[in-house]
Amino acid sequence: MPNDTNGTHGDPVNPEGGENGQETLTLADAPDPAHLARALELLGDHPVVDGHNDLPWALREKVRYDLDRLDISADLTGSLHTDLPRLRAGKVGAQFWSVYVRSGMSGDDAVSATLEQIDCVRQLLDRYPAELAPALTAADMEAARAEGRIASLMGAEGGHSINSSLATLRALFTLGVRYLTLTHNDNVPWADSATDSPGVGGLSPFGHEVVREMNRLGMLVDLSHVAPSTMRDALATSTAPVVFSHSSARAICDHVRNVPDDVLALLPSNGGLAMATFVPKFILPEAVDWTLAADENLRRNGFHPLDMSEEAMKLHAAFEDANPRPIATAHTVADHLDHMREVAGIDHVGIGGDFDGTAFTPAGLDDVAGYPNLIAELLRRGWSEADLAKLTWGNAVRVLGDAESVARDEQSRRGPSVATIGQLDG
Repeated sequence: MPNDTNGTHGDPVNPEGGENGQETLTLADAPDPAHLARALELLGDHPVVDGHNDLPWALREKVRYDLDRLDISADLTGSLHTDLPRLRAGKVGAQFWSVYVRSGMSGDDAVSATLEQIDCVRQLLDRYPAELAPALTAADMEAARAEGRIASLMGAEGGHSINSSLATLRALFTLGVRYLTLTHNDNVPWADSATDSPGVGGLSPFGHEVVREMNRLGMLVDLSHVAPSTMRDALATSTAPVVFSHSSARAICDHVRNVPDDVLALLPSNGGLAMATFVPKFILPEAVDWTLAADENLRRNGFHPLDMSEEAMKLHAAFEDANPRPIATAHTVADHLDHMREVAGIDHVGIGGDFDGTAFTPAGLDDVAGYPNLIAELLRRGWSEADLAKLTWGNAVRVLGDAESVARDEQSRRGPSVATIGQLDG
């Protein structure tokens, strides 16, 4: 997807200013050099597991998966948030690649597009084997870290990708998908989205069966994008840890995409993980109204609010010239992580940036090279290195391993579910 920032060209911080719309840190906001040095050292041992990156969709939209035209082994600053040099600069050790398709797609079209997204990830793995390691398990993640490669997992973003079919869910798991976000921006027939009108009131009976089958498979239940009623229903049903692959704290920024405190408080008993996102409209209260107005400007001009084509971004730029955009920073994300740690506990927080899935990024977290700036800010706030090691690496690996353990137990007791939505929901 087109990128509204230029990134940092592999440097974790660029306090000297930017161009072409890049938001750079002021000297006052730039991390202390000592904290940044400690952050880089810590990340060398405990690299970032990021819960959500939309590079496959960006490659679909920009070059229709022609990887010769966007070779991520080069610095692609100005075109993408993500490439291999900046992943290395950002100390990323594992990435859940989103195999997202828009929720406006449905039925077999959504399934086919999801398969194309999976194929894109597999092409990336085949093309860059020295850098990217295929990963299906927690053990695979640890092995990739030991080899110095980036563990690459997949997450399907939205229940529309399974077309209300448990057999399709199992097929995605067989192809390597290790989480399913139950909805995207629109309801599915069996689960309510945070950004749609109430449909079934959370999860329908079939929706509960989807969660149970995911537990049996060892596929993580991802509750980003879903309504609070769906979050609570899934937590009540799931016998394995759930994740929020890219959501922040609703108490800090009252956006429906974020996690309410009562849900965060349920994570310790479930064992789950909330991975804070960097999307400004979800983390900075002042950015919420600005984004609504910017989205409406796109609609008036015939563009979808999620369109990040060159033409749409020109409209965004003109709107921003007339209406200056509130700027989030690493401090903003740290405020969310502080709160999430306070409510859920250190064992239940992680990071899910949503790079290449957002038009705007925080200053200092312009692209995947920026994670050390966030860790430096948390060090400044007094986070211990032991806590940071859990945030960046340990918690995500533990959650996937726990889901695998639950799956082994479930599979010893029952086989695949053959239930249909017609049978359970009528």
